[in-house]
Amino acid sequence: MTKKWIYYTSIAIVVAFISLSFKPSEQQNKDWFYVSENEELLHLFPSLEEEEYSDFNFPFTGKSFTGFKEALAFKESQGRYRLINTLGYMGKYQFGVAALRAIGIHNTSEFLNNPRLQEKAFKALLAKNKWELREEIEQYEGKVVNGIKVTESGILAAAHLGGAGSVKKYFRNEGKKSIKDNYGTSLKSYMKAFGGFDTSFIVADSNAKVKR
Repeated sequence: MTKKWIYYTSIAIVVAFISLSFKPSEQQNKDWFYVSENEELLHLFPSLEEEEYSDFNFPFTGKSFTGFKEALAFKESQGRYRLINTLGYMGKYQFGVAALRAIGIHNTSEFLNNPRLQEKAFKALLAKNKWELREEIEQYEGKVVNGIKVTESGILAAAHLGGAGSVKKYFRNEGKKSIKDNYGTSLKSYMKAFGGFDTSFIVADSNAKVKR
């Protein structure tokens, strides 16, 4: 009887020792893990700095800036960095040569093979277009034009598709004149599809260039 008691006691002690060895000696609470008034951002971004995730794809990004650029990239190229379409537009965001030169990029081969450079180029072009269209953003944001509620992100997406000049023309005609690219995609469709995203992260800059 004594031997059995010693045997079972020994097993219990070993099990308890093993269990305790897997518990951390000190529990550390991460501020970003707990729900606060800003619950949505904390669920989407473990880091408080959204920019740290600008080069990654997420299954769900809501209406954040990351959500905006990934949704636009999927529409443009399905997110493929090395894609060249039949008209010669390149990369994840389908840049033309003229647009690249406007933001300081002249080596198209380097551009195609450098995902980080493409991400920087996208932000630089947004900054330039935001400056070019600052008056239109101020005048029309929040209003309904030809059945579409105008937002800053919708305007910037439309500018990415057809250029800032085409967006100005769109508003001059109150959205009633159909403006499309060579594949038949309209500015109006981009204005609608990419409306309501947070593009406040982008600072308007008339001379935006890609910094290496």
